[in-house]
Amino acid sequence: MRSDYLGFSCLLSAVILQATAVLAADDDVLKRGAYLMNGPVACGNCHTPVGPNGPDLSKELAGGTPFDFPEFMAFSANITPDPETGIGSWSDDQIARAIREGIRPDGTVIGPPMPIEFYRHLSDDDLKAIVAYLRHLAVVKNEVPRSTFNIPLPPNYGPPIVSQGSPSPDDKIAYGGYLVAISHCLECHTPRGSDGHLDMKRAGAGGNSFPGPWGVSVSRNITPDLEDGIGSWSDDEIKAAITTGVRKDGTHLMPPMAFGYYANITGGDLDAIVAYLRTLPPQKTTN
Repeated sequence: MRSDYLGFSCLLSAVILQATAVLAADDDVLKRGAYLMNGPVACGNCHTPVGPNGPDLSKELAGGTPFDFPEFMAFSANITPDPETGIGSWSDDQIARAIREGIRPDGTVIGPPMPIEFYRHLSDDDLKAIVAYLRHLAVVKNEVPRSTFNIPLPPNYGPPIVSQGSPSPDDKIAYGGYLVAISHCLECHTPRGSDGHLDMKRAGAGGNSFPGPWGVSVSRNITPDLEDGIGSWSDDEIKAAITTGVRKDGTHLMPPMAFGYYANITGGDLDAIVAYLRTLPPQKTTN
């Protein structure tokens, strides 16, 4: 099973690069959207249906992936332009609000594992680019089951966002923090508290279990702790784990780590991500 997923990640990278080149030929906004969606933001890692041999690219972003946790039984939404089972009837502003604020057009709140707390950092320009990419997807009709939650959902994730910028890439650590946020790294790598919500006091400490067709994987500690985290890893070793799924010791990471998508992150963006991870407070893994 593991080798099937590793082989798929190589195929996915090739398909994504080809699709990006075609989609982005004459449109800088769409080019940025393709990069974000098929690189750092990696929406397909959750929203593309997964089978025993990996994601089904014929149903890109058609949803239905289950997330079975004690706190919730969630299914990823169909975010293709299908007007009945997807988001084809939503306006651009409604799509943008759902992504960045977690509010659907009918006013209901989107629950976890959709990482709204992190997507609130998306800049106006990047959000526009993502919406443009979603508009260019193939329509896929796929009715997705309703998610159920054993934890209370907030009425909202914060006040409405009027406008949002992003740090300059010249500020490597600040821009790296932006990339880590929109890549929602800490959504998986941060333990959840007794209330079912992320314990940000232990950001990056890992220890969450993720069942799936691959078996059960556990998110690792990505803080600079020298024993439990990645403090003893070189920059190149961290980048290899992110983009190829190969750890420092040569063993392979398991899904849902999105290395098939992260392989498309540019060298400069990877440098910024690593620089930011180095600034996280060291944590011990207790889960």
